[in-house]
Amino acid sequence: MYPVPYASVEQAVSLAITAEELGFHSVWGNDHVATQRYVRAKFPEPPRYIDPWLYLSFVAARTTSLRLATCVSVLPFRHPVVLAKQAATLDHLSDGRLIMGVGIGAYREEFEAMWPGRRLNRGEYAGEALSALSALWTERSASFTGKWISFDDVESFPKPVQPRLPVLSGGNSAGSRHRAATQATGWLPACLTPAEVAAGVAEIRRVAADNRRQLPPDFHVALQVGVSMAPTRELALRQFEGSQLYAHLRSLSTSTLRDQQGDLLSRNLIGTAADILEQVDAYRQAGVTTLAGLLFAADTIPDTISAMSAFSTEVIGRNRS
Repeated sequence: MYPVPYASVEQAVSLAITAEELGFHSVWGNDHVATQRYVRAKFPEPPRYIDPWLYLSFVAARTTSLRLATCVSVLPFRHPVVLAKQAATLDHLSDGRLIMGVGIGAYREEFEAMWPGRRLNRGEYAGEALSALSALWTERSASFTGKWISFDDVESFPKPVQPRLPVLSGGNSAGSRHRAATQATGWLPACLTPAEVAAGVAEIRRVAADNRRQLPPDFHVALQVGVSMAPTRELALRQFEGSQLYAHLRSLSTSTLRDQQGDLLSRNLIGTAADILEQVDAYRQAGVTTLAGLLFAADTIPDTISAMSAFSTEVIGRNRS
């Protein structure tokens, strides 16, 4: 689900199977319905976007322990009545392995396709959608009335397998943190420094307390980062800056990563294995519980698998030991 011509459907599935074999905790699929303009301008061949929900359902049948996560499922793309059924079904098919990252979306051209001629307040919609999903997953007969979303007397079954389905609020904005504090079971930011993560977590806890909400004891802080590991830091930097991952992060300069463009190199896992182990420890101390959406600075499938293998040996293995 990279925003470039990258992987076939078969290769995308094989990457998930390989991830499980290499000891990774989870795979995180993102959500696009149309091609971004910068991708159209750069590549004559369109990207091979596949639907994350169908993809993860297929991966569920080909794996046994790998957690299946959306990073993120864009809430305005699907009515909550539909999304609640999709999520609960995948949770059953995977025997409770779903992690649901949600967000508001980043690219104007996708909303022009989905909401033509209508000005949508994505933050308001996301807040309503999270409340609606909670009702659909917990109540026998659910009803909801809001500015953007309404439904009445809906029986949505099956309910998720997990007693509390993990729902992580994706994004770096104040709105994302507020939804994490008041409605979600975790926070899913991207490309933050350890200090910024710690400040965000502290803010989430303050907002939760102000709203008299007790955060769940297993509240997740799942940080999305890019990875470029090499024998030297200089080589890792060149590898990162020459990748399509870098171009993708730059494309988010007016949306998701608006305030993170000045020092992207320090906001991702870049350097030698020793450098990255040190960064991982700093993130752990800042409150990160999961390194999610590890986007490897590799533009081909063989290069990605090579990078995953090295990361498994040099970082995952050493971190566990």
